[in-house]
Amino acid sequence: MPNTYTQLLTQLVFAVKGRQNLIEESIRERVEKFICGIATKRKHKPLATYCMPDHLHFLIGLNPNQSISDLVKEIKTSSNDLISDNHLTKQKFYWQEGYGAFSYSKSALDNVVKYILHQKEHHQTKTFKEEYVDYLEKFGVEYDEKYLFEFY
Repeated sequence: MPNTYTQLLTQLVFAVKGRQNLIEESIRERVEKFICGIATKRKHKPLATYCMPDHLHFLIGLNPNQSISDLVKEIKTSSNDLISDNHLTKQKFYWQEGYGAFSYSKSALDNVVKYILHQKEHHQTKTFKEEYVDYLEKFGVEYDEKYLFEFY
């Protein structure tokens, strides 16, 4: 019986609209668990996630039966609803349009997981914009500065 076998390790990165610091520490774990639940429900494998106050890093083993764009749309829409419906932030919450998706080999897995789980420490020395531009350049992704996330 033929089967499909994949190993699609993908890091998703996206920002809070307006780069507002709305994901406070008091709700961070709840939002992370909720996002992992969405991915698991769609048969993706959550490997590491960390919500900074203004952006998210999420490493998954991607299920090829759902496109990355559909997964990101579902995560953003559902987590917007979770946060807004439960009044988890003082202001209306939205994710910003767009996202980054970066693929990794299995040999890089441990380093990427550690990197994501240590976001708080990492951002003491590097801004999100610096980090995101570094990703784009490291992965050879052509970009136009005017279409990057709203960086203030």
